Amino acid sequence: MTKLLIKLFVKNNEHTENNTVRAAYGKLSGFVGIICNILLFAVKLSVGLLIGSVSITADAVNNLSDASSSIISLLGFKLASKPADEDHPYGHARYEYLSGLLVTVLIFIIGYELMKSSVGKIISPTEVAFNWVSVAILAVSVFVKLWMSLFNHSIGKMISSQTLIATAADCRNDVIATSAVVFAMIISHYTGFELDGYIGIAVALFILYSGIGLAKDTLDPILGRAPDPEFVEKIRKSIMSYPGIIGTHDLMVHDYGPGCQFASVHVEVAAEGDVIELHDIIDNIERNFLDEYGLHMVIHMDPIVTSDDAIGDIRCQLSDAIIKIDPELSIHDLRAVVGPTHTNLVFDCVVPHGFKMSNTELRESICAIAKAINPCYNCVITIESSYASLPRK
Repeated sequence: MTKLLIKLFVKNNEHTENNTVRAAYGKLSGFVGIICNILLFAVKLSVGLLIGSVSITADAVNNLSDASSSIISLLGFKLASKPADEDHPYGHARYEYLSGLLVTVLIFIIGYELMKSSVGKIISPTEVAFNWVSVAILAVSVFVKLWMSLFNHSIGKMISSQTLIATAADCRNDVIATSAVVFAMIISHYTGFELDGYIGIAVALFILYSGIGLAKDTLDPILGRAPDPEFVEKIRKSIMSYPGIIGTHDLMVHDYGPGCQFASVHVEVAAEGDVIELHDIIDNIERNFLDEYGLHMVIHMDPIVTSDDAIGDIRCQLSDAIIKIDPELSIHDLRAVVGPTHTNLVFDCVVPHGFKMSNTELRESICAIAKAINPCYNCVITIESSYASLPRK
């Protein structure tokens, strides 16, 4: 069914990196969600009012709010597909993240309201009328919601959309909630003990718990989540595959929404090389990243002296020594300024997040290491934080 709907309503559906195609996927998911949830709301509300079940009625209202979530997702994808303008030169793709956050907020509201009504049901219990027709209708709604969860999760993975993954999780919560209601109805019918309110509380707690995880997932890209380590390693390997590239560091990736990422990175090249030729290589790297990954890359070129073996030896000695302080420490851009009485070693040191030593303590430790290698060495160190960890090779 999912493949058929995609084939019918999403043109060029294989080009998921295209913003227009992404918007088409989002619209399809939104319309499917609105239609299914409104139908489920009408059916469940009728059943809930007919048999006097607060959990079924709450479940029906939950479906109505799910329709609202689908509308929010639909608007989010539509707004995210707007082209860049003077006020928003990086585009509007972050609207998709915001719509996912709103869906998460709705999940919290649903969990709270269900908790409140369930507590009321326990305090003032009322008998829930039982009939197998109601059970059958709710069972059908479980299968509908299960399909919707799989549908949204599948599309969410296809286009890397946290909004649709959140919607899929919301549908999964509905599957659990409705299944629990059916279970409570059957148990209560045969035992005479009203489980309606207790099951409602259990479902509400699960919804609130799942909402916490979804909130983190939807907030992370808005707050500036670190890029995926696999993506970082892919960038490193790609850069190092070009001729003339000695090393790379200081990668920063800025996420302005799905399909709209910008990055900057430093690459080390031989200082003795031809500047025009090296600049051409840098241009090729930037262009290929845009073509292959859709990543707008800006590269800063760092010249490294390679003809002086002494500089290379100093770099290796320092690199090997400082990892004894912490294996994640690294240095780059080292140059030596030789004087009559001492040699200044000028370089940058990258520290991992959560590093325990202060900058002053780290400088003193590295300076002591350098002095132990050669008493004439005087270190001039710039301490930097790691924005995206590029493994040392």
